[in-house]
Amino acid sequence: MSLLEIRNLRIEFDTAKGPFRALDGVDYTVDAGEVLAIVGESGSGKSVAMLATMGLLPDSATITADKMDFEGKDLRTLSTRARRKVIGKDISMIFQEPIASLNPCFTVGFQLGETLKTHTSLRGRQVKDRVIELLTSVGIPDPEGRIDAFPHQMSGGQCQRVMIAMAIACAPKLLIADEPTTALDVTIQKQILDLLVQLQQDSGMGLIMITHDMGVVAETADRVIVQYKGRKMEEADVLSLFESPQNPYTQALLSALPENATGNRLPTVSDFAEAGGF
Repeated sequence: MSLLEIRNLRIEFDTAKGPFRALDGVDYTVDAGEVLAIVGESGSGKSVAMLATMGLLPDSATITADKMDFEGKDLRTLSTRARRKVIGKDISMIFQEPIASLNPCFTVGFQLGETLKTHTSLRGRQVKDRVIELLTSVGIPDPEGRIDAFPHQMSGGQCQRVMIAMAIACAPKLLIADEPTTALDVTIQKQILDLLVQLQQDSGMGLIMITHDMGVVAETADRVIVQYKGRKMEEADVLSLFESPQNPYTQALLSALPENATGNRLPTVSDFAEAGGF
C-alpha cells in the first residue's frame, strides 16, 4: 500500500469569467522512503495539487478525486478535527518563501513551540529543549540564542532551515517541500537539499519535492512526474527520464538546460509543440 495515493485529482477555481481548471485528472502516489519530484513550469499545477492534499485551498476551489488516501485513510471524508491530527503531524509541508510563511510578530522559538504543543504532549521545558534540538538538527548556529530571534533577524537560508525544523518537528511520515531552495544562493541551495535528503534517509519518510529545477531532480529524486497546464505529461524513474524522455514537453524541458545548448540559443517549448503530446 502506498503512503499517499491520489487518483484523478481535479481542481477548479471560481472566477468572474467562470470556472478555471487548474488541475485536470492527475494521479500521484508516493511510498515510504521514496523521493518523488513534481516538475514543470509555473502554473502547471504542482503547488495547488499539494495544497489540496493538505486541505489548504480557499473556498473558491472545487476539489474532486476518485481517491485521496493517506495510509489507507480517505482524506476526503475525514472530519475537520481528524484531519487536523494528520496535517502538520503525519503530513507536513515546507512552503515557498520562508520569510513570508513565518509570522513576523513571534520569535522562531515560539512558532516552533506552537507546533509541538498542538501535535505532541510536550510542555514547558520539554518544548524548549525540543525546539533547541530541532534548530540544532537543521544546522542553525547558536540554537539556544536563536530561539528568541524574530524572522527578520535571520537570513533567508536560516529562515528556510527554521521552516524545515517546523515541518519535521513531529516526525512526519510524508514531507512536501514546495520549491525549498527558491531565492537562495547556490551554496545555501546545496546545503538545504543535502539536509532534506539526509533527513529523509534517516527517518525513512516519503518526500515530495516540487520544483522547476531539473538539476534538483537529478540530484534528489527516485521518480519524477512532469506536469504542464494542469496535466501529467510523463512519469518515470529519474534515470529513464533523463536518458530517454518520451514526451515532447519533457524533451523541451531537458533541452532548455544550458548544458544541453547546441547553438546560439536555447530551444523553447514552442520548438517542440508541433511534435504533439501537449
